[in-house]
This record gives sequence, C-alpha cells and structure tokens, in this order.
Amino acid sequence: MSVTSAAADPTGGRPVIPTRGTLRPLGLGEARITGGAWSHRQRVNGGATLDHGRSWMDKMGWTGNFTAVEQGRGSEERRGREFADSEVYKLVEAMSWEVGRSADRIRDREIGELTAMLVAAQAPDGYLNTAFGRPGQRPRYSDLASGHELYCTGHLVQAAVARTRTSGPDDLLGVARRAADQVCETFGPEGMWGICGHPEIEPALVELARLTGEQRYLDQASLFVQRRGYRTLPLHPFGWSYFSDDIPVREAEVLRGHAVRSLYLTAGAVDVAVETGDRELLDAVISQFDRTLARRTYLTGGMGSRHMDEAFGDDFVLPSDRAYSETCASVAAVMVAWRLLLATGEPRYGDLIERILYNVLATAISDDGTSFFYAHTLHQRTPTEDLPPDREQLGFGGGPRAPWFEVSCCLGNIGRTLASLSTYLATANERGLQLHQYADAEVGTRLADGRRVAVRMATRYPDDGTVSVRVTETDGGPWTIALRVPRWAGGAVLVDGDQRRPAAPGTVEVTRDFSVGDEIRLQLPVRPRWTFPDPRIDAVRGCVAVERGPVVLCVESVDQPVPDLDLVRVDPSAEPREAGDGATVAGWFDQPAESGWPYDESAPQAGETTRAALRLVPYHRWARRGPSTMRVWLPLG
Repeated sequence: MSVTSAAADPTGGRPVIPTRGTLRPLGLGEARITGGAWSHRQRVNGGATLDHGRSWMDKMGWTGNFTAVEQGRGSEERRGREFADSEVYKLVEAMSWEVGRSADRIRDREIGELTAMLVAAQAPDGYLNTAFGRPGQRPRYSDLASGHELYCTGHLVQAAVARTRTSGPDDLLGVARRAADQVCETFGPEGMWGICGHPEIEPALVELARLTGEQRYLDQASLFVQRRGYRTLPLHPFGWSYFSDDIPVREAEVLRGHAVRSLYLTAGAVDVAVETGDRELLDAVISQFDRTLARRTYLTGGMGSRHMDEAFGDDFVLPSDRAYSETCASVAAVMVAWRLLLATGEPRYGDLIERILYNVLATAISDDGTSFFYAHTLHQRTPTEDLPPDREQLGFGGGPRAPWFEVSCCLGNIGRTLASLSTYLATANERGLQLHQYADAEVGTRLADGRRVAVRMATRYPDDGTVSVRVTETDGGPWTIALRVPRWAGGAVLVDGDQRRPAAPGTVEVTRDFSVGDEIRLQLPVRPRWTFPDPRIDAVRGCVAVERGPVVLCVESVDQPVPDLDLVRVDPSAEPREAGDGATVAGWFDQPAESGWPYDESAPQAGETTRAALRLVPYHRWARRGPSTMRVWLPLG
C-alpha cells in the first residue's frame, strides 16, 4: 500500500472504498436520492435529528468533557459513560456526510467548531480520551475490556475519514492520524499485546489506510483481528464470547456474544481480508455471517435476541416479545452486508440491507426525527407510553421511542447511515451499473474505460412494485444495467421496450448500446403474502406473519376491535388482502374461560369468540399513533 496525500473523494464521498473487489461503490456525487420517503427521511435527519443529538450532548455534558480536558480539569468534571466521546465523534461523522449530501454551510462551520475543541483536548503524543489518563482518572489502557478507549478512537477515525472524503483534509484528519499513530505505537508488534473489549478500531484503521495509503494502519487492524479469540481479556460474567474473544476469527462458525461487538469485528475482518487478499479469512467470515442469517436473525433483519447481554442467542432462539434487535446492531449488519456485497457481488446481501432499512432503520426514528427506539421488540404486550421531550430514558433495553437514552449510541448510527444512504443504492464495475436499492434517484459514473453512463430511477417502491430506469447519459457502446430481484419477488417481470421477460430472484441484466431516453422497468409483486417460520424457531411455532414486498407488517391495538392482541388468531386458508400499504386478514379474538390454574389435563375450554377482519400496517409505522400494543407473529387458528 503506497502512501498518498489524503484528499477529498472525487465521487463526493463513500463510507467504504476497497482497493479490490467485485463491485465499486459510488459516492454522494454519483448517487443522489431525489424524492420519496427516503429523501424525506434524509431532510428530517439533516434538519432535526443532528441538531437534536447536538443539543442533548451539550445538555448532558458530553461535548463539555473535551473542554474540561483542554482546561486541565480532572475527572470530577467528566459527564456520561466511559464511551461518551464516541457519541460526539459519530455526530461529527453524520454531520460530515450531511455536508457532503447537502452542502450545508452552517453544518460545515459547526464541524469546524467541534474539531477545534478536539484539537485543543488532544495530548501531545496523540492520545485523545476524556475518561482516562489525566489526574484523578484511571491510567490509559488500564481497562481494555470495558474502557472503550480504542472503540472511541475508531469512531474518531471514521469521523475524520468522512470529513476528508466529503470536504477535503483539515484539522480533524490531523487529530485522527495522531490518535491512530499513538494506537499503532502502543499496540504494534513491539508494543502492548491487547485488544479492545468493543471492536470498532479495526474497520476504522483499514479505512484510514485506504484514505492515506499508510500500511501501518492496515497492519495494525490485521493485528487486532489476529489477536482476537484467545481469551486475553478478563472473563466477563457472560463469557468471553461477549467480547468475541472466545474463538479466533478464522475458526468461528457463527456470530455470537454481544451483537454490536460481533458485527463491528466482522466488518473489520472483511476489510482486512479484502485489503490483504486473504481469501481464507474472507471465506470464514462469509460462512459465519451466512449461518447467522439462516439461524440467528429476526424476520425484520434485526439481530440480537438476549436483553441481558445485548447478544445473539443460540440457533433459532428468536423470541418475539424478548427481541432485542438493537438499532446499532442493524446498522452494523448493514456495514457487514455492504462490504460483502462489494467483495462478492452476491445480491443476497442487498436483500438483507433492504430488509433492515425498511424494518429496523425506518422503524427506529420518529416522524419528527427527535426520538428513537434503542431495541425493537416484535411483540409489545403492554401499551407503550409517550415520553416528554426533555426526559432521558435511563433503561435502554426496550420501551418506547425516547428523546434520549442514558446510552444513546443508536442516534448517531441512525444519523450517519441516513446521511450517507444514497451511497448504498448502486455500484459499478467494468461492465456497467448495478442497482441494489430502489428509490427516486439519479445515478451516474464513469466506467473503467472512461465512458460516462447515468440513469434516473423513478418509483413509489415499496408501496408500488414498479421501478423505472431511464438512461440520461451514455457515451456510446454497449454497457449493462443490472437490477437486484429480491428473494421474495417470485413472478417479477422485466419490461424492455416491447419485450417482457421473467426476472428470477437474484439479478436481472440488460446489456446493449443504450441511447439517452431508453427505459427499462422492473415490476416486483409487492402484494401481501403469508410468511411461515422455520419450525425450529420454537418461540413462533404455530404462528404466521404477513409481509408486503420488503416490508414486514404487524397488527397494532389501535386498529383492532379488541385491544388484547394476545387473544388473536388468524385463518391462513384465505390470502391476505391489500389495504393501502398494509393488509387485512381474516381472524378472531378468543376470550378463554377463566380458571384458577392455567394448566389442565384436557384442552382448555373455549370462551367467547369475536371474528374480525384484522388490519395490518407496516411494522415501521407502529407506535406513531399514541400508546399501543403490537405483534408481528400471529397464532394460527
């Protein structure tokens, strides 16, 4: 890897830029969302969510921690958990992508102000953390298991990468490089043998290596991945798997332990494998991730089924009412899936990204962008509550959307993902363009031979299944437009002029010498459908769900004649019927006969039954109409 002068990304900025792989990612200047629901979400994110995050971080004293360090005040002045610094860094990263997306000058100045604060707080040797290493605080790197120092540095580095790629190098890159150099000097081959209890530094160092060409950053990331799994961290009450330190990365069979930790490590391992050409490592990670999708992932794409350690459960242990499915874990899963899509070109990773976007990310944030879910249950048994806008939610393992949590890692992850969302729409290779996610958008780039190609997507997806792709630029000669056909979309059709042909799940391509104005249309069947679980998922055996296109549907108490959704059953013999962007299904509510003991030698006696046409709405719309209960999986009648 040759050293380069870090500069703004000519494509407008991309979160991940591998030096090798099957597909090339496009930047903010090459793929732009122009309308529809995701465009609205991006505007709310840029106009409300980022300000909301900044105001709360100021209020809670998390930004003030850096000022206290600059002024030499001790630990008595520090506020927040040991990882609070990382939330400021994620906010700066989200702001950086937003500046790249919208050219917001006010936001640009705000980044400059925050950067100046970081410059002043950084130690002369590059170390930067407000929780360790100063008078009255614990020594540096004295708690690698739980201190999150390297985790925080990783988010600092990712913020600097985003800033540099969208706006060019400035003082923030200098801060990040000095911090990364200090990490390499401390934990390099001749230094301290150690890893962070919370992976994150690994993908950050690889991306810094890609940005700067500095081999030492890639080498250090590789070293951190190699050291993982030998139980060098202290034993955690939940076991070494909590830190992903129980089994070496190459030897593991499935993702396990704390879901976010495991997924961030996986993203870093993919990056290391791709940049070093380590096919054995890449194959091992692909196998682990694919097994996790097949056995440890919720219908929504959410991951993590244990509240007590925010962790993956065992295979097929996926309880609906105890689903943790942390927002951060879903963002991390998108990070992994995107890296694997770029590395392999396999459309199934685009399917997962779509599932998470519509059923976790879209669910997480409120309509006004100022409250959010930390965890995502699939069965809310007690009514949610509306929280006042100034109340911090102390518990962060469930409950309603809240304006702020004691641990508010999810808001920054939502912010940075939404601001950079257009970079996940499409890719290119030497043959042409690949469209992975569907939205009103403009996509254009230069192919490897220098030819300029561009298209405009127009769609009401997922409310409607038609995706129109019109060629807006071409320099002549044949090239290919490839479109992802989701796994659920049996019966999809591609319309190319007067020609109609089946489009099987996977990828459908059109290759020819396009002219400006040429249009192709992909027609996806987004009608409601029953979805049955694997019988090994004991928690939902005997239940069924309803999906419409990529969107998981749910029943919510505010729509039903009987508010107790634990009493509902459905009749799967009749297909779900269209009802706007949702569906209706035939069902009934059973009122069992009361008894002093909930078990008996015979089947329970039937009580009163109320038949009903049950209305289902998109899962991402639940808890937006006042207190309610909700469930995704419905018992069969």
